Amino acid sequence: MPAEVEILSGPSARRFPLSGTQLTVGTAPENDLAVDDPTVSHLHAIFERFDAGWCINDLGSSNGTWLNGTRIWSQHRLRDADEIRIGHTQLVFRDADARHPRTEVDDEPPTVTPRERDVLVSLCRPVLARDMFTEPASIKTIAGELSVSEAAVKQHMANLFAKFGIAPEDEHRRLRLANDAIRRGAVTIADLHGDPP
Repeated sequence: MPAEVEILSGPSARRFPLSGTQLTVGTAPENDLAVDDPTVSHLHAIFERFDAGWCINDLGSSNGTWLNGTRIWSQHRLRDADEIRIGHTQLVFRDADARHPRTEVDDEPPTVTPRERDVLVSLCRPVLARDMFTEPASIKTIAGELSVSEAAVKQHMANLFAKFGIAPEDEHRRLRLANDAIRRGAVTIADLHGDPP
């Protein structure tokens, strides 16, 4: 049975199977899942399939996308029974074939060196500049902030991608790393407010 999204709010509960590679959500009628909610953007979010399952990607909407009570800033992996709020619309992700139950250990960040942590903080710092991740810091920006070579930053980033389980061929890997580092507590908002190292 394919994974599906269940709408809990609105005139009637509905379920939408996630059988393709993506499902768009928004108020525009051309979306795969068109919702009647004035707090939702024209194209608000996208559910996308990747090798290990499904993720949801907020597209920079003003009202945001919330996952289990926490606002997300980019792509975020979904697990069975995850609760999603888009505007005022409540949804639940259902995965009947879930093989990996949620545990606290799954959400603990990997162990990183002090310099890798500095790189993570610099990578994530743009989250404070706007109300969304438009793009995490570039290799050049991180190198300048930390006063190290770009080659050193690239090596630290390669180590971080491996530790966080992000594939080298993932075209959004910096976004995924930044979002995962904040979600799993490897970087806190207090860290982002601090002075650069």
